[in-house]
Amino acid sequence: MINKSSFSILLSTIILLIFIGCSEKKLVNENKVFRYNEHSNISSLDPIYSSTLRNIWPVNQIFNGLVQLDDSLKTKSDLAKSWIISKDGLEYKFLIKNKVFFHKSKTFEKDSTRTVNAKDFEYSFNRLKDPYLASPGSWALKNVNSFKAENDSVFVIKLKKPFAAFLGLLSMKYFSVVPFEAVNYYGDRFGKNPIGTGPFKFKRWEENIKLVLRKNNLYFEKDSSGKKLPYLEAISITFLPDKKSEFMEFAQNKIDFINSIDSSFKDQLISIDGNLKKEYSKTIKLISGPYLNTEYIGFYLGDEKSQIHSKKLRLAINYAIDRKKMMKYLRNNIGYAANNGFVPLGLNIENKVNGFKYDLKKAKKLVQEYKIENNKEKIELKLTSDSNYLDIVEFIQRELQKIDIDLSINIVPASALRQGKSNGKFEMFRASWIADYPDSENYLSLFYSKNLAPNGPNYTHFKSSEYDKLFESTYNEQNNTARKKIYQILDSLVLENSPIIPLYYDKVMRFSQKNIEGLTTNPVNQLNLKKVYKK
Repeated sequence: MINKSSFSILLSTIILLIFIGCSEKKLVNENKVFRYNEHSNISSLDPIYSSTLRNIWPVNQIFNGLVQLDDSLKTKSDLAKSWIISKDGLEYKFLIKNKVFFHKSKTFEKDSTRTVNAKDFEYSFNRLKDPYLASPGSWALKNVNSFKAENDSVFVIKLKKPFAAFLGLLSMKYFSVVPFEAVNYYGDRFGKNPIGTGPFKFKRWEENIKLVLRKNNLYFEKDSSGKKLPYLEAISITFLPDKKSEFMEFAQNKIDFINSIDSSFKDQLISIDGNLKKEYSKTIKLISGPYLNTEYIGFYLGDEKSQIHSKKLRLAINYAIDRKKMMKYLRNNIGYAANNGFVPLGLNIENKVNGFKYDLKKAKKLVQEYKIENNKEKIELKLTSDSNYLDIVEFIQRELQKIDIDLSINIVPASALRQGKSNGKFEMFRASWIADYPDSENYLSLFYSKNLAPNGPNYTHFKSSEYDKLFESTYNEQNNTARKKIYQILDSLVLENSPIIPLYYDKVMRFSQKNIEGLTTNPVNQLNLKKVYKK
């Protein structure tokens, strides 16, 4: 016979076992779970492989580095409490925060966790440059001469030459700290079993189905009122392969956020001025802002016999394109017409570089001058692109007809486009440049003569001794204001010589459910969820 007390204990035990056996969803308050979708499977959660947004976003929730960027791209403290840069710009000395803990894990022998120290950064940096691991981010250490933990609290990096953008470079997730215990324990499986210090910790990963991260109760950051971060209990990432399916899930409130939308839904949600249509404002939020991506047409200048080698002709083409009209009717103003320089608005909101304004009269005049000077009756050019930008290149084709330039279009697969522009196979090619790190130098390096493709990003093969000299001077300029002035001169020189046609600066477009609070946007399109919550 079971007495009342025993029965009560038994019942409680049964209920507890039921809950333990239930899905994780039921153990967590659904109102504290943030849900989003990734179109292709995440390849690894090891930060040294965080080269794409699909990897970077979850890695950013799990790991921390020395420094981080705020939404205005200003460098601020992360695990580095403070830092000192030597006067010659060659030495960076970081003081590491104390009482920052790695996620609890069976890989630690004592207390299931430990604090981070400077030696962990030395270990993590060594992994990044290890040729056996073949990290796509190893290039980020090419200007680093040495790095060393002086003691548990001090980490020192020495550069080969001054590089003023180095702090911003260190904000990349490649430089996240990892514990050697976890890497030794999991080996090649560390990317599937990550251990970091971030606001969320790894919980479960069913490939091509779902990735679940849970709140890290040991996280060191607090909000401005002293409340511990993060606010959410969990993050749930699904893997629907296409944007149409993703949008339907969003419309049914099964996911909380989407980053951009399928083009077939663009006109349904977005007005021609680039804003959310009023009929959706009660159920959906749109957060938008500049994105560090410049879309452009490149001219290959490596063949001096090519007619495109004529600066006058390249200038004519730049004046002939009505970029504002293009953005309004082809992109619903999702982006900004590139009427300034090559450096996008996200890096320089107050871009003082005067770019190309639509001037059909000037374009026609330049074409006629070119024809007379070169004894040409007809100008025929070929523009190569992938199919994703067919509407853009067809628009350019129509614009050039107005100035008597016959432009043919060559559509190739994206892989062929990348290979061809690297090898100088196309006289005109559509391209884009997304910043690797938040500094104008990253964009202006595309026109430095020592960076000629295929060994560097100078796909146009533009060469200028004046440009090179100015570009090299920025490395030694530690004053940010002075360096920005040089950047503006360099950007102006690019426009003056016209090795490219800047088309537009991209825009981050984030749609969320109405009850999502704290979700922001930033020019590197990083996803920061530590301050996000649901009403």
